[in-house]
Amino acid sequence: MNAPRLVIEVTRAWGPAVEGEAVVSAEGFSPRYDLDRWSGVITKRGHKLEGVSICDKILFFPTAKGGIAAGWAFHDIKHKGIGPKALCFGITNPVMVQGAIFAGMPITEGWSQDPLQCLRSGDWVRVDPAAKRIELLRRP
Repeated sequence: MNAPRLVIEVTRAWGPAVEGEAVVSAEGFSPRYDLDRWSGVITKRGHKLEGVSICDKILFFPTAKGGIAAGWAFHDIKHKGIGPKALCFGITNPVMVQGAIFAGMPITEGWSQDPLQCLRSGDWVRVDPAAKRIELLRRP
């Protein structure tokens, strides 16, 4: 099924363009504390995405959580083959940006529209950091 045309402009972005399945969360994310770094599944009890795999997904989180260890965690999960395709944050921090760049994961920050209001988990999206935009391609 084709989706209505939707483009979210982002404030900052880095990395190659990617397409994939969106996972949209109302809760922030820490790769160190929310994630089982052996399976790629969010295992933090009570997290809104508890039980959801991030492997090969395009993740949307309002905020980044975590400090210095979060940066190396991205490289670790990518090396294990269980990392996401891209990280899209409302607000992130320098450690997350550094970690994403080190791991080679596209990362964006800032949204012209709140993904919680216009995207759903399972939507197919394209993240184009060079154009500073995220586009909804289709709905499942």
